[in-house]
Amino acid sequence: MGITGYPQRRTIVTGGLAATAALLTGCSSPSGAEPNARVGAAGAASTPSPSASARPDSPSGAFARLMQGNRRWVKGAPLHPDQDPRRREAVAEEQKPYAVVLSCIDSRVPPELVFDTGIGDLFVIRTGGHVVAPVVTGSVEYGPLSAGTPLIVVLGHQRCGAIKAAYKAMQDRTTLPGNLQAISQSLRTAYEATVAQKAADPVDAMIRVHARQTAAALRSNTSLSPLAAEGDLAVVSAYYSLDTGRVDVLNGAPTD
Repeated sequence: MGITGYPQRRTIVTGGLAATAALLTGCSSPSGAEPNARVGAAGAASTPSPSASARPDSPSGAFARLMQGNRRWVKGAPLHPDQDPRRREAVAEEQKPYAVVLSCIDSRVPPELVFDTGIGDLFVIRTGGHVVAPVVTGSVEYGPLSAGTPLIVVLGHQRCGAIKAAYKAMQDRTTLPGNLQAISQSLRTAYEATVAQKAADPVDAMIRVHARQTAAALRSNTSLSPLAAEGDLAVVSAYYSLDTGRVDVLNGAPTD
């Protein structure tokens, strides 16, 4: 599985990516076929849903699609698009998601529901406190580098338990049990920046700081920054309210 079928500028990714992509054959295919067209078992086309028909290929188009879905979620009127057997069959052989969402493992923040998307629309990576490590970064890179995904959203959320625990541990100079300490250590930069702010609600401030820092790190990533510079990729930091269901952009929203 290569990266053919995309603009010539995507050929900046060579060598190591080609080898890595070969190992992931079957996960995604960037062929010219459009998996978003919904076709029934007998081959008859069905009425396209909001996430079907034209897959947004620009950062601004992908961002608009996500935010439209979130508005439906907030209003309590989700369409649950492309979640039927026909969609499953249509993307069974290949996928071309239009967004990557890096979010927390919190059970109250499922990206596919928060943005009212369907099968094959999103690459979703979830870690405690949406912290990153090389394997996580590689998973985020996979969409833009292998499938031409034009948007990455780093989604923090209200009352994040992982960030709250890390903040308290660092404030009290204690160690979290097991591998939870690794999460805490990954959040130290956000903690230090938050302490400097002297915010009224330091945990909530740290959630937002961490989302911004993570997005900035991805935006300047060696593999992703050329795509961002060319306008082929946007990296957005955002904050999800558990109380309202609304996603608010912190920074990086693409413009036409």
